[in-house]
Amino acid sequence: MMQGLDGIVAAETVLSDVDGANGRLVIRGHPVEELARDATAESVAHLLLSGFFADEPGGANELASAIGKAREEVFRRLSAQLEVIASRSPVEALRAGLALLPDGDDFPAALRLLAAPAVLTPAIIRLQRGEAPLAPDPEMSQSADMLRMLSGPPASEASQRALDAYLATVSDHGLNASTFTARVVASTQAGLGSAAIAALSALKGPLHGGAPGPVLDMLKAIDAPEAAETWLAGALARGERLMGFGHRIYKVRDPRADALKAAIEELSKAEARTSRLALAEAVEVAALRTLRRKKPGRRLETNVEFYTAVLLDALGFPADSFTCVFAAGRMPGWIAHAREQELTGRLMRPQSRYVGPETKEAA
Repeated sequence: MMQGLDGIVAAETVLSDVDGANGRLVIRGHPVEELARDATAESVAHLLLSGFFADEPGGANELASAIGKAREEVFRRLSAQLEVIASRSPVEALRAGLALLPDGDDFPAALRLLAAPAVLTPAIIRLQRGEAPLAPDPEMSQSADMLRMLSGPPASEASQRALDAYLATVSDHGLNASTFTARVVASTQAGLGSAAIAALSALKGPLHGGAPGPVLDMLKAIDAPEAAETWLAGALARGERLMGFGHRIYKVRDPRADALKAAIEELSKAEARTSRLALAEAVEVAALRTLRRKKPGRRLETNVEFYTAVLLDALGFPADSFTCVFAAGRMPGWIAHAREQELTGRLMRPQSRYVGPETKEAA
């Protein structure tokens, strides 16, 4: 029996192809490295959602304008509730905010979901540090506006480009746990909002999107490149997992790790705000060497979480909000998969094999 559905094909999709054996990720015909280098949040959303809605805008520019207006709508709808929901952890606050939006299967519902994490994440962060939320600017791009609503002044072009690279890199990844959850819920015709909230609940878990924060904790604990090998060996000796290494699917290096590392290097060239990059590179080398020595029978390579932590930290996002930023990037993929599943008209209903006690015959 396949525990965890390993090896089971549960859907056919036009959205992404994950080749774990060869370390490749293709999103609707485009290698993830290409999207990380060239795409924006809006162009990736257009790529993923194209053809799934009768009333969708015609091009990426039209979609960008529609998402900008949706950010305004989300802020207007939820501004009165922001202080209440911000009393919870960032990911729980984001989930509560999504639940306050009208559900539906049409494109306006999809637009609200695309806009919501970009609006809610900065608002929650600001409220939790005692600052007032900032209203969206619909004329800005998704990444530029998200960073402005986080920090106040407009972000640099390099920072906008780095956030675009991140959002593109994590936009879709086959039938991962959260996307599979979105498809199951969408198959019941519950609505895109219900599918997205369920997906976010799956993403919250530390074995899925909840993992990048602990990478930053590890880097802070190591503190200096020369301390990396001793610290890592000690962690393994205590039976601890090295966060940011190893992946359920990839048996070689996660291609998204290289895409994000390249984005951080570009940011580092433009701005001196990536002080952890040199430490991260030293820790990565030490970790891979230590893992090969301590666990010679396993292929544990760098995964997307490792450089996610470095990049989002450099952009000013606190560690406890990383899952929310991940959700902002993955939302187009969740919506596209949900619509793809809805359009099949088929309820997802796998079977289980009963292994409990036999029925007892009456005497």
